[in-house]
Amino acid sequence: MATEAATQFAEQVTTNMLLQNLVYASGTVGAIFIVIGLLLIDVGGARRKNAFNAVIEKMTGFFISAATYFLIGFAFWASQYYIMEGYTLMDTIKDWWGGGGLANSLAQNVDPATFPGINNFQIFIFFLACFAGIVTVLLHFAVSERMKASAFYVTAFVAAVVSSILSWWTWGSVGPLTNLGFHDFFGVGFVYLFPAGMALVFVRKLGARPGQFAPHAKVTEYRPSDMALVATGVMTIFAALPMVILSCLFFVDPEALAVSVTMADTSVGIAFNNYAAAWAGGMIMGAIISYATGKNAYLLLGPLAGYVTGASGFDVYVPWQMFLVALGGPIVAYFVYEFMQKRNVDEHKLIPLFIGAGSYGLIMLGLLKAGTPRGGYIGIEEGAYAFQHGEIGILMQVVGILVCVGLGMVTAWILSFILEHTTGLRVSDDEQAEGLDKVKWGIEPDVDLNSESNT
Repeated sequence: MATEAATQFAEQVTTNMLLQNLVYASGTVGAIFIVIGLLLIDVGGARRKNAFNAVIEKMTGFFISAATYFLIGFAFWASQYYIMEGYTLMDTIKDWWGGGGLANSLAQNVDPATFPGINNFQIFIFFLACFAGIVTVLLHFAVSERMKASAFYVTAFVAAVVSSILSWWTWGSVGPLTNLGFHDFFGVGFVYLFPAGMALVFVRKLGARPGQFAPHAKVTEYRPSDMALVATGVMTIFAALPMVILSCLFFVDPEALAVSVTMADTSVGIAFNNYAAAWAGGMIMGAIISYATGKNAYLLLGPLAGYVTGASGFDVYVPWQMFLVALGGPIVAYFVYEFMQKRNVDEHKLIPLFIGAGSYGLIMLGLLKAGTPRGGYIGIEEGAYAFQHGEIGILMQVVGILVCVGLGMVTAWILSFILEHTTGLRVSDDEQAEGLDKVKWGIEPDVDLNSESNT
């Protein structure tokens, strides 16, 4: 049966467009390798009796959140650009929810007058869906081995929706907070501070794992299974993130002029070198702390703290500034970590790294780069969304921190109440001590576990 051929628009699929598509696709690949790095950290840092279950829960939660993002999350983030043009959130949802018209159209069949460069936006769905999943994977580090799987999977769905709304507000250049001056190049707010805010609530509800702070009949001491594997995971993340940096830049005429997703002036080389300087500063200070205290944790927390410290400002610092600022990240993480240890708070990653080093980084950015032009959208010369109409400032940095952490806490409070009265929230101490690999899957470790048990 003959059908009428759709009108095709060659300008949507040029070689130049393909090059930009590859840049953003590489960021998606980088995000996937970040997940691999996080899973390696998990396997190395968990008790052997829980390693398989912990990884499987992270993987399942990742895909629940990613699927949720495809369904509705991207429409929330993209709405900032629709609202800028005078449209509404419902207009965005109509075009970009999982069954939306633009989300499911071939690029060559979309008139550039309707939506230019649509391939890039479609690739961004996958890219940001990966980070919705990463939010959930990070949260699992705080609740691993003690939150019921059913409760975690419900949380994965809800966290994807709420973090997507938060990304609309805090990541980009024309969202409600970003257009007012909140500056966050790499999504520290919605990717890191939000799950850390949730962790503040969940860890109090769940309590400490057996053997973490006091001996248990079956777990005399909590020991990670393979710290070398944790280090491998950290370096996998280090290798993956540069590809993500490229996806946080917009490329415009002439040729490939780069502007940050925040609309601040930047360049590819400066952003890359800032990234390297942040890791170097974090690693060096982390090593100093570890050798001074005899605690090996800071050898691995250090470079991550340096990275999180600098992530919000990779676009506007210069490398020597980035290095010096990053030196402070592990110090902040150290004091937060030790404070929590003394109070028997069983959370050693999200709160020291994200609420500690991440908040420090956002505040330092507001202090050191105050007055830097950013915000609005390139090509708009006047009005509320004029290009670079706003400036970085300390007040909006603090507001952004409070909104991101606070929204995480409120989300976790509501979820805790609902889950405690429905599916249940916490795995019993006996099941935790026995090991969830055995309890759930009948898997026994293939090594002697006398270091963990009296029996």
